[in-house]
Amino acid sequence: MPKKLKRYGPPLLLISPSLVLVGVFVYALIIANFQTSLTDISSAPQTTGLAPHRIVWFENYINLFKSDAFQHSLKNLVLYTVTFLAGTMFLGFLWAWLLEKRDRFEGIFRTVFLFPMAVSSVAAGVIWRWLLNSNQGVRASGLNRLFQMLHLDFLQNNWWNNNSIGIMAIAMAAIWQLSGYVMALFLAGFRGIPDELREAARVDGASEWKLYRHVLFPQLSPVALSALIIIGHMSLKAFDLIVSISKPANYQTKVPAVDMYIFKSQYYYASAAAVGVILLAFVLVLIVPYLVRMAKKEK
Repeated sequence: MPKKLKRYGPPLLLISPSLVLVGVFVYALIIANFQTSLTDISSAPQTTGLAPHRIVWFENYINLFKSDAFQHSLKNLVLYTVTFLAGTMFLGFLWAWLLEKRDRFEGIFRTVFLFPMAVSSVAAGVIWRWLLNSNQGVRASGLNRLFQMLHLDFLQNNWWNNNSIGIMAIAMAAIWQLSGYVMALFLAGFRGIPDELREAARVDGASEWKLYRHVLFPQLSPVALSALIIIGHMSLKAFDLIVSISKPANYQTKVPAVDMYIFKSQYYYASAAAVGVILLAFVLVLIVPYLVRMAKKEK
């Protein structure tokens, strides 16, 4: 026992502050949130403190999934995530592939592509709210005005005010903001591939397409998977950019994170907690298989 204490004691003592902080401010709060979601706890603005509550188990979850409004939010989340992932992965890889050629203006282009990441989501939302203005005709502005000037009136639409696919317009703003991040990941992946592999493939008579398909793309698969996990995780928790463009109460672009904010602002704490647990479950479904796969690879 003294030997084990000498061996494991100092490392445990070193990381104990972090373990305590994570345990209290992450896992303990997750458990408390889950417990709240199993109650009917709420409070009214005119009362002080919380109203009496009782355990209702999974009633809040059932009511949420039965609600047409929450079903619409889930549909929006799927549309937003699919559009966001497809756009960022495509543009990020395309830009990385172009910069991988080591052009002399690479530094300038890399700065331009990465600049949107430096803009806060709220500031980006203000800009894109103007760009995605739904006014048409003489009152057109933003992209609709640009299409009007280019005599492409058929491209004008109501953007995020569209009740069915309005959330996809907001996904365009998210793609603009984070494609540079995916580009940086892919570019690092490209630069990490030894030149000897390329030269060997060319010596063996591989065409440029076969070089990418059989040599480079397989080397980039871990980078692509990491990018998918990171970007997918961000899309599931999307809130600030959506609210900055369309405001919280807008039905067309509601997602579960916005529902959670609305429930909280209306003092329905249990329903807000239930939405938080649902979002956490979505994130776990996305991340846990990746962590298991990485653990198996390390072994």
